[in-house]
Amino acid sequence: MDLLILAAGMGSRFGGLKQVEPFDARGNFIIDYSIFDAKRAGFDRVVFLIKEETREIFESTVGSRVAPFIEVVYAYQKLDVLPEGYSLPKERVKPLGTAQAIYCAKDVLKGPFAIINSDDFYGADAFRVAADYLRSLPEDAKGKYANIAYFAKNTMTRNGSVKRGILEFDAEKNLTSLVESKLEWRKEDIYAAPLESGDMKKVDLDTLVSMNMFAFSHDILDKIGENFPAFLDANQDGLLTCEYLIPTLVDELIAKGEASCKVLSTTAKWHGVTYREDKDEVVSSLQALVDAGEYPSERFGSGK
Repeated sequence: MDLLILAAGMGSRFGGLKQVEPFDARGNFIIDYSIFDAKRAGFDRVVFLIKEETREIFESTVGSRVAPFIEVVYAYQKLDVLPEGYSLPKERVKPLGTAQAIYCAKDVLKGPFAIINSDDFYGADAFRVAADYLRSLPEDAKGKYANIAYFAKNTMTRNGSVKRGILEFDAEKNLTSLVESKLEWRKEDIYAAPLESGDMKKVDLDTLVSMNMFAFSHDILDKIGENFPAFLDANQDGLLTCEYLIPTLVDELIAKGEASCKVLSTTAKWHGVTYREDKDEVVSSLQALVDAGEYPSERFGSGK
């Protein structure tokens, strides 16, 4: 099984003035925890989606350390990976969104796969859930997707509001819609509002939200390609800023009856640095997991 790690932004930070900082005393990055969790869940190949110009520094910093323990492949996120006959304004520098990012890896992804962000901590249970789903798919599965869903209370920060996709689903846990929303703590309660409206309402702490961890049958790559021209045609006046997003595409495929997406809950706690003040909490949380025996006490990839 392949794990696609969207890491183009991470590579840029490695090469910039502000280096990516370790998240534990042993020099590990969050991405190291993800690869460790993925391997023990059964993933046997990691595809790093990076910027081509950062390959050398990314490989020397992350890739070479994990390569002895899991197969590593690289794909490059480029703005010119587009349907034939289409182009973007030369002034555009912003990435074109998660669907186009995944499409950039189409030539190296072999079968069903999962995707994650490189700088988010997803937790061991989330990778187990994703791997179990991918293993359950028939070899010729098409239109079979899953969102690894988190309880809202396990994704929040006390340092400000966050954006989350609130998941709505039917009795069989099939996704019916994903509502991009703003969430925030108010004392011991969580309040949320769709980004398109400003009305904040109290929601259950166990509301399921998306953290951009999906599992896909391989045909999602074909679906991205098939729907790409229509997206570009619809955004001719906004090609400098538009984004081709995988949650939006999945919603559209569900509406057209071309796919289903299971909402699979995980007990894992997500960690990320939304605000600068979040880092200390993430560091202490990871150390607590190490102390509890969830992770090794040495540096990942050290060979010990």
